[in-house]
Amino acid sequence: MSPRTPGAELPEHPDWLWRTPEPKRSYDVVIVGGGGHGLATAHYLAKNHGITNVAVLEKGWLAGGNMARNTTIIRSNYLWDESAGIYEHALKLWEGLADELDYPILFSQRGVLNLAHSLQDVRDSVRRVEANRLNGVDAEWLDAEGVREVCPIVNTSPDVRYPVLGGTYQPRAGIAKHDHVAWGLARSADAAGIDIIQNCEVTGLDVVGNQVVGVQTNLGPIAAGKVALCSAGHTSVLAAMAGIELPLQSHPLQALVSELLEPVHPTVVMSNAVHVYVSQAHKGELVMGAGIDAYNSYTQRGAFHIIEEQMAAALELFPVFARAHVLRTWGGIVDVSPDASPIVGLSPVQNLYLNCGWGTGGFKATPGVGWVYAHTIAHDAPHPLNAPFSLDRFTTGALVDEHGAAAVAH
Repeated sequence: MSPRTPGAELPEHPDWLWRTPEPKRSYDVVIVGGGGHGLATAHYLAKNHGITNVAVLEKGWLAGGNMARNTTIIRSNYLWDESAGIYEHALKLWEGLADELDYPILFSQRGVLNLAHSLQDVRDSVRRVEANRLNGVDAEWLDAEGVREVCPIVNTSPDVRYPVLGGTYQPRAGIAKHDHVAWGLARSADAAGIDIIQNCEVTGLDVVGNQVVGVQTNLGPIAAGKVALCSAGHTSVLAAMAGIELPLQSHPLQALVSELLEPVHPTVVMSNAVHVYVSQAHKGELVMGAGIDAYNSYTQRGAFHIIEEQMAAALELFPVFARAHVLRTWGGIVDVSPDASPIVGLSPVQNLYLNCGWGTGGFKATPGVGWVYAHTIAHDAPHPLNAPFSLDRFTTGALVDEHGAAAVAH
C-alpha cells in the first residue's frame, strides 16, 4: 500500500439525503426494519419491479442496528452451493453498487485471507477452495510464504502456538463503508418516492384469517398489502406477533476498533483457530471481531472477556499491534438459525415475508438479499437464489449447514 493520510479519501456528503415524511395510512408494501437489508429491499422494489408505494419503518434511527454495528467484511467464499450462490450474487452487485447508487460506498477489494493452523484446517480449506472454483467464485490456496506475501505483518514463524500452515484467499473480497452504503440506499429509495420513517416502532401485526393486512405502530396503525420483516435479531419477536415461532436464537456479537493508525494492514485476515478477524478501516483504525457471546440477549453490548480474548487472539497473529490502543467497542444482535444459514422467503401467514437468520453474515449479503427479497415480495414466490433458504427446510430436512464450513463465518 502506498503511504497516505488516514481518512484522506473519505468523501463529503450532501447536507440532505432523504425526506422525513409522516406515515400514510396505507401502503402496498411495509418493510419492517430500516437497516441495510430493509433499505436494499426498498431500493430493488423500486428499481427492479416499479413498486414505490412502500414504507420502510425503523424503530430507531436509520441503519442504527446491525448495519452500524458490524465489521463491514464482504466475501462470497462459502462452502455450499446455495450459500456461494447468494453471496456471489451479492458480491457482483457490490462491484457495481457505487455507480448504481451514484454514491460513494468505498468498496475496497483488498482480499480476504482465511488462515489454516492445523492439517485438518488445511484439508478443510483446500476442499473449500475447490468447491468455490466449481461455483465460479475466485479462490486460491496459499502456503505460508504466499500468506506472507499477501500480508507481511502476519506472524508466520513456525515457533508459535498456532503456526500458519497456509490459507485461502479471495482477491475480490474486501470491505465497504457501512454508513455510506445505508445512506446511498436510503437516498435512492427516497428519490423513487418510498417513505423512510424513523422512530416508528412496530408493536403488532394485524392478521385477519391467515392474511396480514397491516401493522400497529407507536405512530398509529398502518394498513399494508404486504409486510416484509427484516429486523435481524428482533425478527423472531415480530414474527411471534403473527403466531409464527421461528427457529432462531439471538446473541450479542461484539467488535472493536483501535485508535487511528497509518496504513499497515493491506487485506482482511480471519482465523478460526484463534478466532479473530482483523482489517484496517478507511480512516486508519484496526477493526477486530470474533465469535458471538454464548448467551441469548437483545442488549447491544456483551461481556468484556470476549473483547479480551479477541485482542489476545489478534496478538497471536499480529504481534506488531501490541501497543495499539482500543478506541471503542460495540455489540450487535445476531439471529442464528440451526444450520447457520438465513431464512428468506414466504411465511405461513399470507403476504407476510421473512428475511432473518443471517447470523454474522448479514452485511456482506446486503445488495444480494435486497435483490432476491424484493423479487419474492413482488411475485409472492422466491427467487431461485433464495428458494433453498425457505422456512420449511427445517421440517423437510433440506438444510444448508454452514456451521464451521467457512472458517469464521463473518
